[in-house]
Amino acid sequence: MRQPPEDSGSHSTGPADRQTLRLLERHLSSASLIAETAFDPDSYEPRLLRGLLDAGRYPDPVPAARLDIRWFTTGDFSVHYVEEHEDGTRWECRWDRHPNAHNTRVHFHKPPSATEITDLDLPSLHPLEVYSTILTAIDQRIETLWSS
Repeated sequence: MRQPPEDSGSHSTGPADRQTLRLLERHLSSASLIAETAFDPDSYEPRLLRGLLDAGRYPDPVPAARLDIRWFTTGDFSVHYVEEHEDGTRWECRWDRHPNAHNTRVHFHKPPSATEITDLDLPSLHPLEVYSTILTAIDQRIETLWSS
């Protein structure tokens, strides 16, 4: 497993890290929260890993939710969580690590629209640690939906 390099000041995320995407797919496919996984365009040359969340875990106003994961050989990533609501609205957020002009390299696009951005301090940038942090946040979101 490659460790992310130190911030080199580069402005490119680089090519997709197929090994990491496949590792994350194995973990997603065994998570009870995930109903289905798929690679885009395919498992041979994946650029995106999509996890469709189990709609049965959500209250009725949320008929669909997904997780879109992009991971790059530079250690950069983008993990986008999206809920589709019955009324046609979306609730979304995104965890990112990439060069940008708006915040630090590691940052978070806050819900409900993912437009407001804040710096983010993750305990680790290892793909499985990032995965664990994000699935914990999704579990907490689901609990919030049920209690409201």
